[in-house]
Amino acid sequence: MDDQGCPRCKTTKYRNPSLKLMVNVCGHTLCESCVEMLFVRGSGNCVQCDTPLRKSNFRVQLFEDPAVDKEVEIRKKILKIYNKRDSDFPSLREYNDYLEQVEEIVFNLTNNVDMENTKQMMEQYQRENRDIIQRNKVKLSREQEELEELLLVEQQGNEKRRLECLQEEQRQLLTKRKNKQALLDELESSQLPATLLLAQHKDRAAQLESQLEKQRQVVKPTIFSTGISMGETISLQPVVRMEEVLYQYQPLQVHTYGPPVPQLEQLGRLGYLNHVRAASPRTRPGVHLGPGLPQSRAGRLQRALPALH
Repeated sequence: MDDQGCPRCKTTKYRNPSLKLMVNVCGHTLCESCVEMLFVRGSGNCVQCDTPLRKSNFRVQLFEDPAVDKEVEIRKKILKIYNKRDSDFPSLREYNDYLEQVEEIVFNLTNNVDMENTKQMMEQYQRENRDIIQRNKVKLSREQEELEELLLVEQQGNEKRRLECLQEEQRQLLTKRKNKQALLDELESSQLPATLLLAQHKDRAAQLESQLEKQRQVVKPTIFSTGISMGETISLQPVVRMEEVLYQYQPLQVHTYGPPVPQLEQLGRLGYLNHVRAASPRTRPGVHLGPGLPQSRAGRLQRALPALH
């Protein structure tokens, strides 16, 4: 991929990492120095497409591809006019057709396709739906105000909690200093041994630390911008172990719902093998249960008896 650079002065970001590229409505880029030089009077033509431009419309390029910046800017302008919502349509199909029309307009203006007809269609739509456009603008501004109020409340809550944490840390630091000064005063004025005073001070310090730890574990309820209250503490106790009876193997019992299945050694004696052809040496696989009775045939004879009534 080619390095990003200014098409006029040929400066690239590889040679000048602090290069700031600017883009206008036509989608072509210029560096900040070239913009200041070419648009001294406030207006001028694009170096690449000769489109009349204004200096005030230049903005910093956000994306690597300037066409994306152009599409984003066009989409913002289009959505200020085509600001209908799904509640303004009687059916979902009509709303989807409306969204498809908006995307087609954005595509045409971005890629310079049928510009005249597209602009005429936009002007006609704006004349026919002036009241709806204004109403949705007011509704959108109200929603933005509500969102800004929620964000402001959340920001104030965060700032309040931050100040409370700072105040709590200052109180803890002040308490520790007082305890240390009290220990020094006791060592200076008391007649008790220093070891006893130090032991008492350690006990008081341990009690104070435990109280501070309990205060840190208390979670104060907060309300986020979504309106969800988060005030419950999370239980970190281990999962209760469930005692269950261990598994015991029980032999499989087959219910055939028919006459009892004879044992393998009884098949020949009861006449089940009278019409079974003896296996040849080639067809004798693996394990045999008796003369001329492979495992597969014995299994077939047993499977023939279930469900016979």
